[in-house]
Amino acid sequence: MISQDPIKREQAYVSRLYRRVDSLRADTAARLAEVSRGGGGTAQARVERDVAFSEYSGKLARLEAAENGLCFGRLDFGDGGQLYIGRIGVSAASGEGDPLLVDWRARAARPFYVATAAVPEGVHRRRHIVTRGRRVVSVDDEILDGGEISAGEGLAGEAALLAALDAGRTGLMRDIVATLQAEQDSIIRSDHRGVLVVRGGPGTGKTAVALHRAAYLLYDRPGLAAQGVLVVGPNATFLRYIGQVLPGLGETGVLLATVAELFPGVVADRVESAATAEAKGRAVMAEVLASAVKDRQAPPGVDVSFTFGTEVLRLDPGTCADAVTRARASGLPHNRARAVFVNAIIDQLADDLAEQTRRLVDHLEAEVADVLAEADVDNAVQNDLAGLPWPQEIIDDADRPDLRRALASDTAVRTAIDALWPELTPQQLLEDLFADRRRLGPQLTESEQSLLVRTPGGWSTADVPLLDEAAELLGFDDRAFRAQAAHERAQRVAYAQGVLDVASNGAPDELTAADLLDAHRLADRHQDTDQATVAERAAADREWTFGHVIVDEAQELSQMAWRLLMRRCPSRSMTLVGDVAQTSDAAGATSWAQALHPHVGDRWRLSQLSVNYRTPAEIMAAITDLLPDLEPPKSVRETGVPPWRMTTSAAALPALLARHAAEEAAMLDDGRLAVIVPDDRLPELATAVRTALPHAASGSHPDLTTPIVVLGVKQAKGLEFDSVLIADPAAILTASPRGHYDLYVAMTRATQRLGILHPGQAPAEIAHTVREHTSDHPWREISRGCR
Repeated sequence: MISQDPIKREQAYVSRLYRRVDSLRADTAARLAEVSRGGGGTAQARVERDVAFSEYSGKLARLEAAENGLCFGRLDFGDGGQLYIGRIGVSAASGEGDPLLVDWRARAARPFYVATAAVPEGVHRRRHIVTRGRRVVSVDDEILDGGEISAGEGLAGEAALLAALDAGRTGLMRDIVATLQAEQDSIIRSDHRGVLVVRGGPGTGKTAVALHRAAYLLYDRPGLAAQGVLVVGPNATFLRYIGQVLPGLGETGVLLATVAELFPGVVADRVESAATAEAKGRAVMAEVLASAVKDRQAPPGVDVSFTFGTEVLRLDPGTCADAVTRARASGLPHNRARAVFVNAIIDQLADDLAEQTRRLVDHLEAEVADVLAEADVDNAVQNDLAGLPWPQEIIDDADRPDLRRALASDTAVRTAIDALWPELTPQQLLEDLFADRRRLGPQLTESEQSLLVRTPGGWSTADVPLLDEAAELLGFDDRAFRAQAAHERAQRVAYAQGVLDVASNGAPDELTAADLLDAHRLADRHQDTDQATVAERAAADREWTFGHVIVDEAQELSQMAWRLLMRRCPSRSMTLVGDVAQTSDAAGATSWAQALHPHVGDRWRLSQLSVNYRTPAEIMAAITDLLPDLEPPKSVRETGVPPWRMTTSAAALPALLARHAAEEAAMLDDGRLAVIVPDDRLPELATAVRTALPHAASGSHPDLTTPIVVLGVKQAKGLEFDSVLIADPAAILTASPRGHYDLYVAMTRATQRLGILHPGQAPAEIAHTVREHTSDHPWREISRGCR
């Protein structure tokens, strides 16, 4: 047992750190308040104010986030040097000398994660410091340069790591800065600036590594904060589960979103079949959408006539085809190219109208000449008539702008042009496309077309990448927006000038506001300043491009979703984590090369996580028949509690599930139990469990912090719980073509115990690897037997 002396010594140092952090926090809060009160008269002053506001806000967030677990380690070097490692860097009050605390992301902190007895990196002792609040509760020492060698060779801080793994779950993911292992640290600090794929089976810490890499990159690349980092997760439940990790590390410049949330203004809550979602996710849909846009651009053979004033004007196929060619040659998206098309049509109509007028004049001149020739008019009169100023051209160059404006504003002309080249929204394009099989084009088979045809109303998750693709093809004609902005600014300037005029009506020798600033600067000074965070601005802007994108469960993305994400990150700086062995979505990837080659070719790097920290060896042994060709990651621990299964009838399953959930809940201390069921049985089985346990959470947005939660298989992806109870594994296996992967995911969510209830005979995939129990209390008996 460790004496109290080391704890007391570390307590004294940790208390000193907190006093320094409290001082820094108070100073930063005061500076932030001062900046918030500042005016900022000039444009430069406003920019400086906003930069300072962002800087102090971020610093204050980091200081507040470091309150828990501020310091968690110490390095003693062979040469006598010493460094304390923590969540943030803390300098001495004088600003001179060594820092009081080194940020875990700093290069100097790296030996804390990678040093081993074989390669000590100059470290004599690595000390893990465990705190609760501001109180040091324990320390754990490893001697790395000879003498006492840790039994857990290769695991940095084995005691601290296993203590963290054995601790009860809270329903929210915790950061792992205090227990990062060498293979995880090397990925987090990777200097690769392209696409980095992190492959790993269940329990290897893929998600934690990805989130900590985001924090590391924001620290290592200061300019990244202005662009922001996008973290994409598989579902909203998962995002709530990981939502506190980055704020807990002091990083706020990160947007967490699902693919369904990446088209501002659209709520993707329409339910559709897996087959329909899979069809929408194929890359061929990009061709379908491109064809759909072209079909709305004056289809060949169009012939339109309409009346302008007293004239009948005609747009023949050749005129329309020439205008379409000019518009497409501009290279602009549909809505912006529309201006080119309109100008070409208006030009042609003006030419036609001028030609008709010229022919009319020629006709009138000829008729007058005939009349004069037939009439008995003497030569003098004829000469006088001939000398009258007959116009050679009724419409000359000076008249042409007015004629073009008249044509452009004419209702009949506008109606004709709108029909030939309409201004479209992404929503309108897709609604029209899905409402009419004939618009879907030859790229799809009849069966695929049948899957896509639907009645209008609402959007699904699979629609979001299509809407984004459509937005790229259509573009946004912002001329009206710019004109409105200019008009509003002119109004502000006019109002400001009025204020200055009133203020200058005093005595002629008095100094007034008009002597100090003009109307433009006064108007700008009182314009609202946007102090939204990078994440808030990025969430509202479809065209925002991020400095880095992290995708969790990346194997689930469809080909169309990949196109969307690549547009969000033109630099292709990405960290992708996942496991193709766990792909459950029919539109997902079967290999990383398949997913990435269309976008980056072979310019991507693969890193492997090989150690399973979460899932006990007993549970991993139970999945060997489920995916026999898969080599699972090696578990670092055993719990002594083997998984169990129990046979029941279909009719008895709901009541038995509720009873076993209640029994396991009674055995939980401060951990969490997940009841995982087939997706299509979630309402039924959740009701059964909640009847017995009213406080159990369930639904589309369950509260993961409650002790018991009932989840569908897809909701459980990426989560972890102390104990898991699975209902009806056969239904999970047969629910989709990739049901084996779904059951694999469900069985590997537990960190301690796993039980399975199956109606009828057990599926062959678990019949021999999971022991059957007939006792009414299998968990209780197994736990007693292990003791």
